[in-house]
Amino acid sequence: MATLKRELGLFDVYAIATGATLSSGFFLLPGLAAAQAGGAIPVAYLLAGLLLLPGILSMAELSTAMPRAGGIYYFLDRSMGQRVGAIGGFGTWTTLTLKSAFALVGLGAYLQVYFPEAPAGPIAFAFALGFAAVNLFGAKKTSSIQMVLTVVLLAMLGWLIGAGVTAVDPDAFAGAFDLGASPFFSTVGLVIVSYMGLTHVASVSEEVKNPDRNLALGMLLAFVTVLLVYVLGTWAMVGAVGVEALSADGGNLAPAAAMARAVAGPTGEAVMTVAAILAFTSVGNAGVLSASRYPLAMSRDHVLPAAMRRISRWGTPWVAILATAGLIVLWLVLFDPSGIAKLASAFQLIMFALACLAVIVMRESGLAPYDPGFRAPFYPWVQIVGIVMPFPLIVQMGWLATLFSVAFVVFGLLWYRIYARDHVRREGAIYHVFERLGQQRNEGLERELRGILKEKGLRDADPFEELIASSDVLDYEGAVPFSKLVDRASQALSQQLGVSAARIEQGLLEGTGTGLTPMSQGVVLPHLHLDSIPGPRMVLARVQGGIEIDTGEPDVPPAEDELIQAAFFLASPAADHGRHLRILAQIAGRVDDESFLTEWLEAEDNLELREVMLRDERMLVVEVLPEGASSTLAGMTIREMALPETTLAAMIRRRGQLIVPHDDTIVETADRLTILGSPRDIIDLRHLYDVHATTVPRWWRRSARPRPAP
Repeated sequence: MATLKRELGLFDVYAIATGATLSSGFFLLPGLAAAQAGGAIPVAYLLAGLLLLPGILSMAELSTAMPRAGGIYYFLDRSMGQRVGAIGGFGTWTTLTLKSAFALVGLGAYLQVYFPEAPAGPIAFAFALGFAAVNLFGAKKTSSIQMVLTVVLLAMLGWLIGAGVTAVDPDAFAGAFDLGASPFFSTVGLVIVSYMGLTHVASVSEEVKNPDRNLALGMLLAFVTVLLVYVLGTWAMVGAVGVEALSADGGNLAPAAAMARAVAGPTGEAVMTVAAILAFTSVGNAGVLSASRYPLAMSRDHVLPAAMRRISRWGTPWVAILATAGLIVLWLVLFDPSGIAKLASAFQLIMFALACLAVIVMRESGLAPYDPGFRAPFYPWVQIVGIVMPFPLIVQMGWLATLFSVAFVVFGLLWYRIYARDHVRREGAIYHVFERLGQQRNEGLERELRGILKEKGLRDADPFEELIASSDVLDYEGAVPFSKLVDRASQALSQQLGVSAARIEQGLLEGTGTGLTPMSQGVVLPHLHLDSIPGPRMVLARVQGGIEIDTGEPDVPPAEDELIQAAFFLASPAADHGRHLRILAQIAGRVDDESFLTEWLEAEDNLELREVMLRDERMLVVEVLPEGASSTLAGMTIREMALPETTLAAMIRRRGQLIVPHDDTIVETADRLTILGSPRDIIDLRHLYDVHATTVPRWWRRSARPRPAP
């Protein structure tokens, strides 16, 4: 399966989420909302945001656990199966394209403030095709444009709201709730669409670096920003312009321009017109980016035809992007956008309710590889509120919104029955809930989640480097029975942990059926959980003659002619399943390298065996030479080296002995010092000490030597 580039950082996530949200909610909807709720619209925006918070928190959790293109579709499919996934995928794709089409209509409306004769339809079509072209060249290019648009937009809105606050007339809010509860709650439902873009960044989560941190933090920062802009902005708008002016003729379609004209005259109106154009441009661009990932994900699962998952040379799903742009144009041609806001809001509420249900299913499934970097607080009460709350609001929005939602549910089920059911058979995590009740389970999903763990890698707080550096090593030339190897590893772990060797050996042998997991290139990974131990500990074992499996049966027996020559015995605290699985996934990722077994077998001593496991952009081996840049280290203590805070002097090999250094350890000439740290710091240290091929492990130097001609 072709994968997407991970190139989006925290500010990219924030910019996409914020830029996809700040458009119609501020520049188009306040006038329509004022016509329904009068001066109570700031409270309506506040309540709408708070009611959506359970869904946003649930989406953040699901995104960090399963960072895959397709967002809510992927989450629903993997938690509750293809039927629900198809409903969510089609509904969200359509809702996003409707919102993007609505934004393009707003773009045309604001252009007509100064160009009243300009044809709004062709302008909207041209922008839709332009956004598709931008997205074809990659998410990073798209997000770079998004960052510029978001920064400029927030600066303009900050100026407008600041100026508007000084012109607020308190009398404008007199009788704010006189229109009654029903219009007010109908307005709350109407403005739900204003927050839609916050979580659709989940659809590009596969392209986010460090998703455990960046996805949830970016979403929540965007939520706070948008909530403040909407509440303060509509409060200033009502106070400066007045309810009558905002609600005239069924709702002013350029309320931000009217506010700017009231507080800053024609110049202010011009500035806000530019801001509105930027906002609608931003949401249209982000809409194409995020919406196109839904057909990509559905095609990967064979719910849509294979053409939708074709990846261009720029790493983008070009067929899905073009299909998304075509759908936007279709809505522009077929529909009057005046009712789209309520329709999109209604289905978004259903999606958030299903996201809350998905979190409950995933947590109750007991799937160990479900390891979100962010967990929604106050589980399950937040999710229960998020499930129950949407339906009264949908009813308040009227029969058309309800009918629209039902229609998409029916369409999703029909598509599943007619097309998808015959192409793939897969159920979700809900089968693991059934398994806990004595029924069936879905092992394919568990394998998929383990694959995601391997892709996500370690978290910053995971002590993988320290674990490898402090591990004991067992090294045998001949063949060794597995039972003997377990006995020796248990004794070594017992000394590290203060737990009886018999207890550890029993745990490893009892778990052979599930714990002895052969991976590629002749490696096994026995592991267990223990209560009341301070942290994970490991024993590495190299058996050049091969491990003889003389007890239990592994999950996947090795091939008849395959030698198992490496074993990693891992013991972790029973309460920390997530870290345990991340460490296993990191080891699996390392041994999957084609060169691993060669490097492992050619390592000359225990230190080089550890270096084989650590060899990546986070490790540097410095040989302290008599001359050159590294010679300055001789005579220094580790403290005097003044290493960056994120680095660790993990090991020193000195005259054949391994030393675990501390701050007062003195470095000597001919020492081999292993330093672990962030990739950026390792690069800086490499330049500082002029580290090149002369200081890499000897197994690398041997493999790099030119071979004689045959």
